[in-house]
Amino acid sequence: MATDAPPPEGGTDTSPAPSTPDRSTTAQPTTAQFVEVQESAEFGELRRTYRSFAFPLTVAFIAWYLLYVLLSNYAGGLMGTKLFGNINVALVLGLAQFATTFLIAWYYARHAARKLDPKADVIKSRMEADA
Repeated sequence: MATDAPPPEGGTDTSPAPSTPDRSTTAQPTTAQFVEVQESAEFGELRRTYRSFAFPLTVAFIAWYLLYVLLSNYAGGLMGTKLFGNINVALVLGLAQFATTFLIAWYYARHAARKLDPKADVIKSRMEADA
C-alpha cells in the first residue's frame, strides 16, 4: 500500500549513500604514463589487430548496404522478382541486411574476446601496477 506522506522532518535521509571510490587512496595513472602506454609496441600491436579486423569488415558492410540501395533504386525489375509466394528478392536482401548486422556483431565480440581483450588486459594490468 503506497502512501503519499511526506518524508520525516529533520532532513534525515535513511537511504544508503552511493558507493564511490575514494580517489585519494587509489593511485591514478599520470598523463606521462598514458603517453608511454600509447607509444608502446604492445599498444601499437593492439591497435593494428583492431584495425585489421574492423576496417575491412566496415568497408565490406558499407559496400553491401550500398549495393542494396543501388539495386533498390536502379534494378527494380530484379528486386521485384518473386521467389515464392509474396516474397521477393528485395525482401530477402533487406532481411539479409539485419542478419548480416547481427552476424558481424557476434563475429566482432568473438574476435575481441579472443584477440583484443587479452592484449588490452596485459596493458591494463601493467599500467595499474606502475600507478
